[in-house]
Amino acid sequence: MGQKVNPVGFRTGIMLGWKSRWYASKKEFADLLMEDQKIRKFIHKKYKFAGIPKVEIERTRDEVKVILHAARPGVIIGRKGQEVEQLQDELQKLVGRRINIKIEEVNRPELMAQLVAEDIGEQLSKRASFRRTMKRSVEQTMEAGAKGIKVQLAGRLGGSEMARREKQIAGSIPLSTLRANIDYGITEAMTAQGHIGIQVWINQGMFEDQTDGADAQEGQAQKKPKRAYKR
Repeated sequence: MGQKVNPVGFRTGIMLGWKSRWYASKKEFADLLMEDQKIRKFIHKKYKFAGIPKVEIERTRDEVKVILHAARPGVIIGRKGQEVEQLQDELQKLVGRRINIKIEEVNRPELMAQLVAEDIGEQLSKRASFRRTMKRSVEQTMEAGAKGIKVQLAGRLGGSEMARREKQIAGSIPLSTLRANIDYGITEAMTAQGHIGIQVWINQGMFEDQTDGADAQEGQAQKKPKRAYKR
């Protein structure tokens, strides 16, 4: 038996926050959960090439706040924000509630596992060599400052008769360490020979290092003038 678990789900509620933030009674819960799923599915389908690794949803009694994290926000915003208004109207028709959209830019897409997986899928759909594509993605992510990355492909790789798995690893990926910020992405590449499954794990470092980083920099800035007076 396999002992695998989704690294994001494993850390949710302990080190990571929930992607849907609302409270509902037992009667309403299932309907609202399905509504969240509809919103996410619609956004990912419509803006396939906008690079959206994460959609967060917050609810109040009156409205639904949808936060889109996008690598290419210009695709969603459009000219003078027309696309956003159109998306807002479409989502309101879909769920029958008032929608408030907020767009946040992803600064380093090379460190987002879902975006790396989608990029590999796009390359494979264009008949690129799977080994070269994997190697390039691993190198780009490590250069961007990741502590480790693991890429796994499964399917009829290179158009071979028999399906198989191939993986590449660089750096460290401590999957069972809850303190490690491991991002996970999964997608499928549609090729002429069939679907190829793509899984990506990226180690973004330890959670405490990320939170203490700003405090440490401030501390160093305060210490520097003291050193100047020493002989």
